[in-house]
Amino acid sequence: MTEYSKKGYLYSNFKIFHLSDSNLGEIDFHYHDFHKVLIHLSGNTSYSIEGQNFDLQANDIVFVNAGEVHRPIFHDNSTYERIIIYISKEFLAEYAKDENDLSYCFRNAMENNSHVLRLRSFKNSPVASAVNSLINNLGKDAYANELFMQVLFLEFMVQLNRAAISDEVEYISTSYSGTKINSIIQYINENLTDDLSVDNIAAKFYLSRYYLMHTFKDETGYTIGNYITMKRLSAAQTLIDAGTPIVDASEQVGFGTYSTFLRAYKKTYGTSPRKKAESQASLSF
Repeated sequence: MTEYSKKGYLYSNFKIFHLSDSNLGEIDFHYHDFHKVLIHLSGNTSYSIEGQNFDLQANDIVFVNAGEVHRPIFHDNSTYERIIIYISKEFLAEYAKDENDLSYCFRNAMENNSHVLRLRSFKNSPVASAVNSLINNLGKDAYANELFMQVLFLEFMVQLNRAAISDEVEYISTSYSGTKINSIIQYINENLTDDLSVDNIAAKFYLSRYYLMHTFKDETGYTIGNYITMKRLSAAQTLIDAGTPIVDASEQVGFGTYSTFLRAYKKTYGTSPRKKAESQASLSF
């Protein structure tokens, strides 16, 4: 069975990277425990997120929620340049109030059945100005630069959300019509605690077991069993981070037994949930 790993760790409100590569080859599907914004600058690239593929243009803004399986797909060896911003779940939760809901841009993309926002004039937009300020001050040895970066990051998030509610944007549609698989993915995510055996899902959607397994793998790149396990682990981690006892969290997300959960957790994270929590606590001081 193919395994999909969690990549990257985030111990602050955000991290920002300006990267440029060529000849990267094939990138494995992976996921994060934090949210991600990617601004695609160049490259003949598509982005696959939760079974949907999006063909990117320069300056497209990609939203990846915590726990969503994704990867870039390169169609040639042209230079892949992008700005990547990691955003902690705790930060977005803190700023999710009605009067300043900075998570709106993520939620609105999902409501539009998309993960990609396209501004009609990105280069002249306040979003581009805010991003450039962040990049230009990244790593500077200046007075209170860490604090200044936090101010610039808040400005970026405000401008990004202002753009999302304006009339100057469009949400990009997926580049293939795998509507049946999209419906299955949505069903899985909404029913993680149910019996999600291949036979039950196949019966629910009036598909043969063989067709479901092979079509899901062909259109998403991962097996249906591995996808369900990963989503349950991600949901369990969210509960654990919020203070839910580990055993209770494993039960609440649909693992049949704690031993099954623990085995899957160790295989994915490389440690036990208790040790991971202790490690994160020690790094937060």
